Amino acid sequence: MALRWYTVVVDCRDIAAQARWWAAALDWRIVYEDEHEVVVIPPHLSAEPVPAAEWDRQCPGLVFVPVPEGKQAKNRLHLDLAPHTSQERDAEISRLLDLGATMADVGQGGDVTWTVLADPEGNEFCVLSSRDR
Repeated sequence: MALRWYTVVVDCRDIAAQARWWAAALDWRIVYEDEHEVVVIPPHLSAEPVPAAEWDRQCPGLVFVPVPEGKQAKNRLHLDLAPHTSQERDAEISRLLDLGATMADVGQGGDVTWTVLADPEGNEFCVLSSRDR
């Protein structure tokens, strides 16, 4: 059995606020929180142990950990979010902006099919075109 991609860890100054923002943005839920980390997972994912046969079918979560410094430069790794073809992409972008995201320019130009945004602590992420797989 191969290793499973378990989480993406996000360094941030205010782990509780960032975790709550991302949970709202993705419609996920917080399953663990203390002063050292906050864990956010998809709503269908169980926080309980799973059998080995199901281990590699689990989606990764997000873990927010504290760091003393603020963001210094463009992310070397970012998340790509995509609405389903049944969703209105522009409405999803507006919802994220209403939650506190900001538009970001990382040199992408105006002719791309994605929109670059930043979360409340400045971490860039993209909203891709709608898709069904």
